[in-house]
Amino acid sequence: MSRPIAAKRLYDILDRVDAERSVSVEALAESFGVSRETIRRDLKTLAAQGRLDVVHGGALKRGVGEPPYAERVRENAAGKTAIGRAAAALIEPGMVVLLDSGATTHAVAVALAASPPKDVSVCATSLVDALLLSRAGLKVTVLGGEVDPDDGATVGVDVIAALARHRVDLVFVGVGGITMEGDVTVFSRLAAETRSVMIDIARQSYLIADHGKFGRAGPARITWTHAPSGVIVDTPPPRQMKASLAAQQIPCLVAKPT
Repeated sequence: MSRPIAAKRLYDILDRVDAERSVSVEALAESFGVSRETIRRDLKTLAAQGRLDVVHGGALKRGVGEPPYAERVRENAAGKTAIGRAAAALIEPGMVVLLDSGATTHAVAVALAASPPKDVSVCATSLVDALLLSRAGLKVTVLGGEVDPDDGATVGVDVIAALARHRVDLVFVGVGGITMEGDVTVFSRLAAETRSVMIDIARQSYLIADHGKFGRAGPARITWTHAPSGVIVDTPPPRQMKASLAAQQIPCLVAKPT
């Protein structure tokens, strides 16, 4: 590979990171027709120059974490609404449901509030979702902890401790990104640990992610001792991502738009 071509690839990678905020090694390798090892070297070179941040499975725009909640709610609102309705349709009478905080899980809360099954109880970290659902007549428990002023939700070790005291039938967990290799990621280790516990305490668990999360790679992985029941998406994911998730026994459920 000549130096001019390699240099152009570095500039093109920076353009992608600038436009998309995050990129995956797999997607870049496929796009540029080079090996993943080559892309990893390119990312390390750019990181050493202070031009991006390398994370597991890819890279982030320098200093960029998750966009503000208000921005996330507006992005792909139709897709989030479709996911919310599909998720709410899985809730049966008498269930105890745990809702993660976030823009897509808020869509689940909106759909649930519009048509709540009988005798459903909800555990929530989002103060907005808790108020919405309680006004809709559901029994709601807010998991205590420090309040994140952006998400308007409780966070931290107190939330993790509270989770252990609840029996949960069904949980919906938001994600920051899903890589082509099937890594499910968020933007902080504490968020990853909280979501890992949420998945493990529930009888059934579903990841929810609109197509804007495809190929994105946050710095922290969500792990589990038993695989989630599925991931609910608004459009079919790329073939490789679907195969990577299937290898972990996680099916993709595509929400039908209305």
